[in-house]
Amino acid sequence: MKDKLGRNFAALFTASAVSNLGDGIGVVAWPWLASLLTRDPLAIAFVATALRLPWFLFALPSGVITDRIDRRKLVVAMDLARFALLTGLAASLWLSGSANGTPGTGWPSHPLYWILLISALAVGFAEVLRDNAAQTLMPAIVPASRLEAANGRLWSVEVMMNSLIGPPLAGLVLTVAVPLAFAFNGMGFAIAAALVMSIPGNFRPTRAEPKHWVTEMREGAAFLWRNPLLRDLAIGLGVLNAAYLMMQIAMILYSQEVLGLSSTQYGLLLTAGAFGGILGGVLAERVVRLIGTGMALRLTLVTALLQAVVMASIPHAAPIWGAILMAEFTGMVWNTVTVTLRQRLVPQHLLGRVNSVYRFFAWGTMPLGLVVSGLSVKLAEPHMPRAMALTTPFIIAAIILLLLVVLMWKRLSTQAIEGARFE
Repeated sequence: MKDKLGRNFAALFTASAVSNLGDGIGVVAWPWLASLLTRDPLAIAFVATALRLPWFLFALPSGVITDRIDRRKLVVAMDLARFALLTGLAASLWLSGSANGTPGTGWPSHPLYWILLISALAVGFAEVLRDNAAQTLMPAIVPASRLEAANGRLWSVEVMMNSLIGPPLAGLVLTVAVPLAFAFNGMGFAIAAALVMSIPGNFRPTRAEPKHWVTEMREGAAFLWRNPLLRDLAIGLGVLNAAYLMMQIAMILYSQEVLGLSSTQYGLLLTAGAFGGILGGVLAERVVRLIGTGMALRLTLVTALLQAVVMASIPHAAPIWGAILMAEFTGMVWNTVTVTLRQRLVPQHLLGRVNSVYRFFAWGTMPLGLVVSGLSVKLAEPHMPRAMALTTPFIIAAIILLLLVVLMWKRLSTQAIEGARFE
């Protein structure tokens, strides 16, 4: 890898691997800790919402910041900030005795819940700024002709650590001590910061004299909105992500109460996403070459719909594992194609802002999906058995995804994509 893509990419690749291992532990640890404090589905959803809400609140300003200062230093600073936050949370868990006792069914009164909520929000803000800056580093490190290969490898290792190794490891760590999961998560960010700092060079974008930050945000939004392809992909991904988060947070209680899974078994269930994502990252280029860009993106929407249908109708771990694998495979193809497309279409001095606007639409909807998930279960419970109520987020997600397939099908034809690239 070093010979083909260079030492700088190797450092970025390794940093991504280490930090995403920590993130993979966090995927299980955050909501699982919340479920130890309360069985209220809305309260659990609020913890996940706090992690994602900054994408709605801070995505646009983060693009202006990314286009004004050295992007490498920004990545390092945000990784160190998350290290400090997660280490502090782990210490709080140790001192408070973690989440001992039987969780209540109502809104949590334990002070630890509020510490968890505030920590999740702070980590979320750091993540927004860090991820936006990191994605703009790639074109400055890798030749344009190798962007697909570099992005595919980066996505693959991200999924491997985030979904294949991290969640099962989290399940094991949580059985030993809950605080360890957050301590390991934070340590990953510290190591990643050191690796990114080792990349030499100045990564401050060359640009004209800075304007008012609102004017700069408008420039990024105007560029994206003038390109029908980028606009449709951003909005479509926003709906897709909202539906995905509805299902993901619903799986916490569903896996415990309906599927009867332990924390370790739940972590193993999530490995389906890793296997699918790794294969998708490795094979994305071949898939696009075989069936075309448009059909590859359409396939992502269809498999997401299939995942929701399976979760809503088949209460068994094996078919759910298979549905997650398929959805993550095509989702990784989507990510590889769309990220590379933005890196090629958008000028370097605008890339941070356009990325932030894109992610505002694509990720800003996630908090809404999380709240709808928890609220739907809470509203359904008085009218049906608990097990049935826990499936309502999957049913709602399936309806949303069916509408998305219908609305986006023509917009994602290969002809429409090729034509929009040059408008």
